[in-house]
Amino acid sequence: MTRVWIFMLMVLCSGSLAAEALRVGVSADYPPLVYRQDGKIVGIEADNIRAVGKIINRDAQIVDMPFKKLIPALRAGEIDVIMSGLSVTEERAELVTFTEPYMEIGQMAIIHRDKVGSFAQPWSIYREGVRIGVEPGTTGAMFAATELPDAQVSFYADADAAFRGLREDQIDLYIHDAPTSWRLATSSEDSDLLSLYSPLTSEYLAWAVRRENGALAVELNRALATMKGNGTLRYILNRWIPVTVEVK
Repeated sequence: MTRVWIFMLMVLCSGSLAAEALRVGVSADYPPLVYRQDGKIVGIEADNIRAVGKIINRDAQIVDMPFKKLIPALRAGEIDVIMSGLSVTEERAELVTFTEPYMEIGQMAIIHRDKVGSFAQPWSIYREGVRIGVEPGTTGAMFAATELPDAQVSFYADADAAFRGLREDQIDLYIHDAPTSWRLATSSEDSDLLSLYSPLTSEYLAWAVRRENGALAVELNRALATMKGNGTLRYILNRWIPVTVEVK
């Protein structure tokens, strides 16, 4: 009887764990990946979260926080997964386990339309003294540090702040992930800004879990494979992105 009760207790415990909500960390300030609209969190990752939740049969609890806090929160066990347009880098891979990528993107440069003549050629951003804006801790900042040693680099908290910097002629270029350039394609408010649309890097976006949580990574990879196989991922990307991107 004792062994039977122990077995039943193990089954009940495993069932309750499976039913626990998946705590998903996002930084909802990154359209069209994930952002707030009319009080709701929307975008590519918001749709991904809902799709994954249905596939793995777990409710998803979205936890919104500043981007720089996502990886520390994940490692501290405050969230289970980051689904927030996170680029795969070697530095981050030392801290977290990435799933298979769901999209290929790259860094792109955004300028004010008044400067089109100065930056018409791809090599023009590499000139000495070019004033570059980046967001701290991003792959855009890494690119500027390694590939633009002669540039004057300024840091901005987010894209909106950098856009103001472009308009006020504080910087010549703002370098950020491709989704920020896609945002310009559908925004009438930013019609005075222009993306050069020539990728400066090749990067992959993926979801991240704690390094010791390999079981969840496997589960998420299976869900992603399902989304790719049945067309769900393509549908989500086409819904939010006005240009063609690579699905990996």
